[in-house]
Amino acid sequence: MKNEPLPQLHIPEPLHRPGDRPDFGYLNIPEPADTACPDPLVRPSEIRDLAFSLIRVLDADGIATGAWNPKLLPELLRRALAAILLTRAYDDRMYRGQRQGKTSFYMKCTGEEAIAVGQAFALSRDDMLFPTYRQQGLLIARDWSLVDMMCQVYSNSRDRLKGRQMPVFYSSKEAGFFSISGNLGTQFSQAVGWAMAAAYKHDNRIAAAWIGEGATAEPDFHHALTFASIFKAPVILNVVNNQWAISSFSGIAGAEQTTFAARALGFGIPALRVDGNDLLAVYAVTRWAADRARSNGGPTLIELFSYRADAHSSSDDPSKYRPKGEADIWPLGDPMLRLKQHLIRLGEWSEARHSVAEAEATERVRAADREAQSYGTLSDGPGHSPGTMFEDVFKEMPLHLRRQRQQAGY
Repeated sequence: MKNEPLPQLHIPEPLHRPGDRPDFGYLNIPEPADTACPDPLVRPSEIRDLAFSLIRVLDADGIATGAWNPKLLPELLRRALAAILLTRAYDDRMYRGQRQGKTSFYMKCTGEEAIAVGQAFALSRDDMLFPTYRQQGLLIARDWSLVDMMCQVYSNSRDRLKGRQMPVFYSSKEAGFFSISGNLGTQFSQAVGWAMAAAYKHDNRIAAAWIGEGATAEPDFHHALTFASIFKAPVILNVVNNQWAISSFSGIAGAEQTTFAARALGFGIPALRVDGNDLLAVYAVTRWAADRARSNGGPTLIELFSYRADAHSSSDDPSKYRPKGEADIWPLGDPMLRLKQHLIRLGEWSEARHSVAEAEATERVRAADREAQSYGTLSDGPGHSPGTMFEDVFKEMPLHLRRQRQQAGY
């Protein structure tokens, strides 16, 4: 008994801390040609390996290859690159606005733009989206108004949500973009419920939802997978693994033990793990999952393996918990640069055209920002009347709320 080891509690620790020299050599990154693409209606048990591998299309030279190559037309690729450039320009502008006190809060998606843009292009325009707070690219790829998005961030007089949501918690019924929730994980159960209802009504639309890797520890994640599996809901469940929460690394959520895609296997749901910085691969796996859902094959869980290149939010300082320059050596690169390189290799793009496209995106965002600020910002200009707090709660305002509004002087 004296020689037996004492029990020890394991506390996951990141490999690199501030001051360390980051090294991603431990990652197993397969070549694109190494991964087979099965039929969308394959049995989940037959593709278990895809939960542990990494689906890729673009190689190190920007050449599209392998069984998952969706063979997209250059015009679609150029549109996708334009949406990524616009998303990045929008992020930069809104972040500066927060620093200038024009809004209280902002969250960027730097380094993750290919996820939202690639998936938006792979889905049908009327499919229902249940996003988290780093999918602004979904709205931009669906050509939603930048001014409308900015007005929500500024909580001004044209904010359709009337200042009732946090900045970047967009909502648009017309764009099929469900209201963002700050309670992590709720998107999954909401999306599954919507998809079940759509299937019950013989609606040919499907649902897609997004959460971060940390939210896989929330009860909603497991509730959603249970119902999706049992009722074969036509839904795509996306886990964006960007390596970091606001101050804790993905190991706290379980990344040391297995992949996040593997969590679907116990529910009998097919699991795909994809390079989230490869727009072509993101498009391919999303189209595969959409085809499966539309063919009554049920749900798919996709782990989008990426890296949060910037701060968690405008309230975060990543230098407190991760090494300086870690984002610069992420082995899967910058999604914008990789797509740019691919188009150049195809002879469908050039450095000169790229510079013009960047300038056009920046100017388009500036023009939208000027208009949005003309309707006010959080710190300056008109906003909604306090009387609107009584509206939109009931279909018909009850007597007691009408009395309270009158007593308040509205």
